[in-house]
Amino acid sequence: MIKVGVIRGGISSEYEVSLKTGSNVLSHLRSDRLNNKYKAIDILIDKDGTWHISGKPISMEEVSNSVDVVFNALHGDYGEDGKVQQYLNIWNIPYTGSGALPSAVGFNKILAKEQFIKLGIKTPNYFVVSRYIEEIDGPIETYSRNISKQIHEKLSPYWILKPLSGGSSVGMKICKTYVDLVNAFLEGINLETDILVEEVIEGKEATVGVINNFRDKKVYVLPSTEIKLPKEKDFFDYEAKYVSAEYICPGNFSNLEKEELSRLAGLIHTGLNLDHYSRSDFIVHPNKGIYALEVNTLPGLTDHSLIPKMLYAVGSDVPTFIDHILTLALKR
Repeated sequence: MIKVGVIRGGISSEYEVSLKTGSNVLSHLRSDRLNNKYKAIDILIDKDGTWHISGKPISMEEVSNSVDVVFNALHGDYGEDGKVQQYLNIWNIPYTGSGALPSAVGFNKILAKEQFIKLGIKTPNYFVVSRYIEEIDGPIETYSRNISKQIHEKLSPYWILKPLSGGSSVGMKICKTYVDLVNAFLEGINLETDILVEEVIEGKEATVGVINNFRDKKVYVLPSTEIKLPKEKDFFDYEAKYVSAEYICPGNFSNLEKEELSRLAGLIHTGLNLDHYSRSDFIVHPNKGIYALEVNTLPGLTDHSLIPKMLYAVGSDVPTFIDHILTLALKR
């Protein structure tokens, strides 16, 4: 019996989503399909970063002695940015997902975009705005006007503002005018972190999953999925992602677009040295082609997540995927 520690929760703003991903993984591990092979151990990391088993705080030595492998169901800071991976490496505990350095690069939107460009993949024009520090940047009213003017001069409207790291569309904002930009900075969009300002590319939203060593392919690319937003939504925000968006898998793309989306997703996965699985997000512009937006090195596995939908579309399912990923982790 293989002891699987499912780590979930964590210190990021995506705590609740991680709980749901972890809960789904635990449920499948305890199902009739997998419970004869795996013993599932629920490991909760609270918002202060303390690890628990059965409600009891535990040390990493106890974790190491309790599990054979870790299924990483964390999202956001600490879980996806390479930090927990470094921690698990130190204790020589096998885990699912990419290693520490590829996770750190994929999680940082600028580093990821730089890699896209090196790989010859188009990505929207962008501008980085450092975290606001009053002692350095001066009064926020003056600062907000000046930084908005710089953005307006460097990038064509309209714009999407994103925290430099993080997922689930937390903290993102669309700005269509100079006044919108000023208000976003007055409201403190960069009080906590540096932000990425991107030129918005119009088109169909697409996302594509990749799995290593699946169905006799070293890099198996899942069907491209189209994301259709409700009319009242300007972008794929947190609420749309987990409640109201419509997902079409396979998406309504031309054969050439599907081929290119598959090629790009595979290229991102291999080019960034990602491992086990990933999911890349794109915009398909009708004339300008396909633009890579970002990569997710630990895609969610909730009831609303996209990887399960892609698996079902190719005649597979989540238990098969979990078993496969754990097998890869144990071989690492």
